Amino acid sequence: MKWTSILAIYTLFWAFSAFFVLPFHGRRAEDDAAPLVPGQDRGAPATVRPGRILLQMTIVATIGFVLYYIAYVNGWADPDVLSGRA
Repeated sequence: MKWTSILAIYTLFWAFSAFFVLPFHGRRAEDDAAPLVPGQDRGAPATVRPGRILLQMTIVATIGFVLYYIAYVNGWADPDVLSGRA
């Protein structure tokens, strides 16, 4: 596999990992004792930690990509077999 393919596939894993990571950051502002800022929705997150979210996305994407790459190297995830051409 070329390094450009590895980079593209890893980028896809990283982007899709947001759908796995973000639901776990759902502590709402109304659950906190702090008062709401005028105009703030009650269902909005109380605090946003983008660095932590990006780190968790990177960890999830790396684990997923390593599993995919192991399957690719061993022939378990052959693109021709998965597409039905072989």
